[in-house]
Amino acid sequence: MIGDVSPPVASIPALEGNEELRKPQNLLPPFSKVVSHFGTSGMSVALATGVTHPLDVLKVRLQMQHVGQKGPLIGMNGIFLQLLKNEGPRSLYLGLTPALTRSVLYGGLRLGLYEPTKVSFDWAFGSTNVLVKIASGAFAGAFSTALTNPVEVVKVRLQMNPNAVPIAEVREIVSKEGIGALWKGVGPAMVRAAALTASQLATYDETKRILVNRTSLKEGFHLHLCSSVIAGVVSTLITAPIDMIKTRLMLQQGPENTRIYRNGFHCGYKVVLKEGPLALYKGGFAIFARLGPQTMITFILCEKLRSLAGLHTM
Repeated sequence: MIGDVSPPVASIPALEGNEELRKPQNLLPPFSKVVSHFGTSGMSVALATGVTHPLDVLKVRLQMQHVGQKGPLIGMNGIFLQLLKNEGPRSLYLGLTPALTRSVLYGGLRLGLYEPTKVSFDWAFGSTNVLVKIASGAFAGAFSTALTNPVEVVKVRLQMNPNAVPIAEVREIVSKEGIGALWKGVGPAMVRAAALTASQLATYDETKRILVNRTSLKEGFHLHLCSSVIAGVVSTLITAPIDMIKTRLMLQQGPENTRIYRNGFHCGYKVVLKEGPLALYKGGFAIFARLGPQTMITFILCEKLRSLAGLHTM
């Protein structure tokens, strides 16, 4: 009929069928999935830390041998027997409380931020190659450490003092050295965390991709095991010197003008000069003995927990 401006009948179903398109799209995942994502990461790291903590105590004791001088080093077995004889079996779990606290916070953030960061880089640059994975891991590790460094400082202090109590140690650090002392060694710690997370997660991620494409391995335990072993070896080789420097800086006490090391670069220089280049790998075997199994347990557990929570694999 001329003058009838009503829309054609055929267009009505078309509009009704597109009602979903007119609804506002929620780009953020549900809160429950965010909690599961970070929770499974933190839980897997905490469980791995609990299993390997004695090796972390041995590593710190090995790194603090002959500070500022050369001399014969006691091996890991010697340090282990010395600890048992002088301080008892409980000394192997010195600093466990802050270690587990840090694992949940730092581990949850470190593993949890890797994938969102990788997705952001992919959105920005249109690529998820190995360099993007390294950059994503470096950012996640450095950011997480900057937030949780005070817990790491307390943990390291407790590992060197069998009679210390966590809360009392925090109060003593703040009263004697100032609140800034809780961020001692944060520079090397961030560098180490960036190097660790970049090498660990990027290696694991890329190794999984290569093994799936070039071998008969499929998504599952054997793929996770092989990938995590390789990631543990690579991350140990890269981070051992940085870890040693971080430990030395965190254990410095007293006013700034009495400290042996001014910063991370100065510490590395002094260690090489006075103790020799190999001193940068003091405790290196203990680091691998801890980091290797910890990496394996962390990734295998994280993949399993993600599967149980209905999340996609790493």
